[in-house]
Amino acid sequence: MAERYVLSIDQGTTSTRCILFDHRGRLVSVAQREHQQHFPRPGWVEHDALEIWRNVQRIVPEAMAGAGADGGQIAAIGIANQRETTVLWDRRTGAPVGHAIVWQDTRTDALVEELRERPGEEFFLDRCCLPPSTYFSAPRLRWLFDRTEGLEQRARDGEVLFGTMESWLVWNLTGGTGGGLHITDPTNASRTMLINIRTLTWDPELMDFFGVPRAMLPEIRSSAESYGEARALLPGVRITAALGDQQAALFGQTCFSPGEAKCTYGTGSFLVMNTGTDVVRSRHGLLTTVAYKIANEPTVYALEGPMAVSGSLVQWFRDRLGLISTAPEIETLARTVEDNGGCYIVPAFSGLFAPHWRSDARGVIVGLTSYITKGHLARAVLEATGWQTREVVDAMNADSGLDLKELKVDGGMTSDNLLMQFLADVLDVPVVRPLVAETVSLGAAYAAGLAAGYWPDLEVLRGNWHRAAQWLPDMDPERRAREYECWQRAVERSLGWVRTPPPAG
Repeated sequence: MAERYVLSIDQGTTSTRCILFDHRGRLVSVAQREHQQHFPRPGWVEHDALEIWRNVQRIVPEAMAGAGADGGQIAAIGIANQRETTVLWDRRTGAPVGHAIVWQDTRTDALVEELRERPGEEFFLDRCCLPPSTYFSAPRLRWLFDRTEGLEQRARDGEVLFGTMESWLVWNLTGGTGGGLHITDPTNASRTMLINIRTLTWDPELMDFFGVPRAMLPEIRSSAESYGEARALLPGVRITAALGDQQAALFGQTCFSPGEAKCTYGTGSFLVMNTGTDVVRSRHGLLTTVAYKIANEPTVYALEGPMAVSGSLVQWFRDRLGLISTAPEIETLARTVEDNGGCYIVPAFSGLFAPHWRSDARGVIVGLTSYITKGHLARAVLEATGWQTREVVDAMNADSGLDLKELKVDGGMTSDNLLMQFLADVLDVPVVRPLVAETVSLGAAYAAGLAAGYWPDLEVLRGNWHRAAQWLPDMDPERRAREYECWQRAVERSLGWVRTPPPAG
């Protein structure tokens, strides 16, 4: 009998990949394509949703061919996606209404500041557990309605649909204009500022406040259940899971118990801790979010600390400054010096995310002297990710009442051994990397396979997890405290740089 696989589509911020996994959670075949980043104005970040769908149409056959598999060998399809990125499209033609607005985009700055004043953060925190931020989808919808003639009425008439990237892909995979499913899952819906996080239903007061009509919103389904069969690419194969990428990574790292946490180090960094079936409302600048919901089982929640800039800081160092030619070179350059020479980089390129949530912040380099070399700058680039993680872990420990015992890590930056050791040093806990590094894709596959009966339960998935590497803390406590205090002073200097909101329009 031919081997059967679960197929995972991971639609990320810079690329989309398709991976086939076997029963042991091993990667069998992978295909990947990057998509263009559009920056029409300072602070604006956009994607072409059609380009992303065309990439999916290319990589699925490539991954299938790589495994020598046909559609009959695919037990289920799972999707993970960049969250908050806002896609609008015409129900009749299937054409996107302009470019998708990406989670990093800050064009709603002025609107978000208004929301903090009126009706105030508590209005939102009581309902969706999210503070007003440019990070989330609802302010973008309001922004688009206010600036696109006739768009709001078209949405009210049911002509225009809204979704995050998994909604867009599921709709196209299941038929598009010919009856495609318009659905989302709780992990993605919980990032819109439009749902009641406890009932997992669209909240009438939030919809009314933002003027978002129910007719344009997708149906909320569990993260893992049988949604329907694909009609494009893999006709007849069931789509059985959708998860936001960071929740998918939590699932792929098998963090199924309260207190277990992972951090994904990619374009940005995202630290997520499982808090069980309790909604833990953050008092220290974190986000309360849905971790996952498996079929009819109780919803599992999480605390999350998103850091907007980490891997993208290395890209800036490479592409904008030209001090390295490839990303891995930054570790080699950083190792040419013993420490940062007193130099700190706060990468607030589009404000600071958790735990500060300051859209008025901008990037700074502090502590420059004539002693500083490009090696010190390279080390400061890497250390910025470590110190941002420390800030989030401190907030998470305070909110959860738990002390982090170990941090599971994944993502492209975990190949940097210097950074991983620095993380262990500044967190004072072991840092562990799994054998399968593609935990976002793996998490989507695990959820899909569970819903399809490919895997029987969570314990089998735990048994698939294997450690590939571990870093133990080895820093003098006094040095750790001294350098953390320097980092906090550097952060203070990044605040308040944007004095007035950018011009509207």
